[in-house]
Amino acid sequence: MHAAPVTPAGDLIRWVELPGAADAPTRVYLHGLGASSPAYFAAGAAHPLLAGRRSLLLDLLGFGLSDRPTDFPYTLEAHADAVAAALRAARVGGAEVIGHSMGGAVAIVLAHRHPELVAALVLVDANLDPIPPGPGRGGSRGIAAYQEAEFLAGGWREVREAVGPHWWSTMRLAGRTALYRSAVHLARGTSPTMRELLLELPIPRAFVYPAADGTAHLPGPGVRHFAIPEAGHNVMLDNPDAFARAVARALAQQPADAD
Repeated sequence: MHAAPVTPAGDLIRWVELPGAADAPTRVYLHGLGASSPAYFAAGAAHPLLAGRRSLLLDLLGFGLSDRPTDFPYTLEAHADAVAAALRAARVGGAEVIGHSMGGAVAIVLAHRHPELVAALVLVDANLDPIPPGPGRGGSRGIAAYQEAEFLAGGWREVREAVGPHWWSTMRLAGRTALYRSAVHLARGTSPTMRELLLELPIPRAFVYPAADGTAHLPGPGVRHFAIPEAGHNVMLDNPDAFARAVARALAQQPADAD
């Protein structure tokens, strides 16, 4: 395991690193809300179609293996800046960044604020737009419906029951302040929106999504898209072979239907 301080107080982002070719771009994997990159991306990063590259399976500050400070804002911008600090410490530049869900939103902001660090983006069913308030106890919308004090005082238990044991297995590793604030800021989004930022980026961009979701939420012109059959939101876990094939084609700038 590797680590780098990313705040003035010395809070650490940690990652699991897979070795690979030094003469090719490093790949950086960023997880979603309440997740952890080693748990969600290990099989994909080691898949024969993606193996052989230096790969950082990085846990965002507040989540998984990383430190969980309570004085960090956990905005998408703050997450992106913390990732940038970790990548610079790891001597990574011009990376191929693969971001799932909230990690995709962070990846977009990272590419916007620190363009020298990102050479290509693969977004995996990533958040692109603000999430309007609504019912529910799980996910960013449900968590953001609480007040912070209410969530910390016991609302998190309702979230635990709502998300179920699979998601909770990694969500329980997150700092509760980190989980709450990250959910609030993910639901709030950025200005301009993540979608607008993405469409302005001058780098190769791809969007990987569950085929069952349809195409209404796709990013827009200039972003290639890859539909994954027999998969839900966690496409890398639900259909790892199709996920690896889509990511490999996306990074090679091949069409989705390439042989």
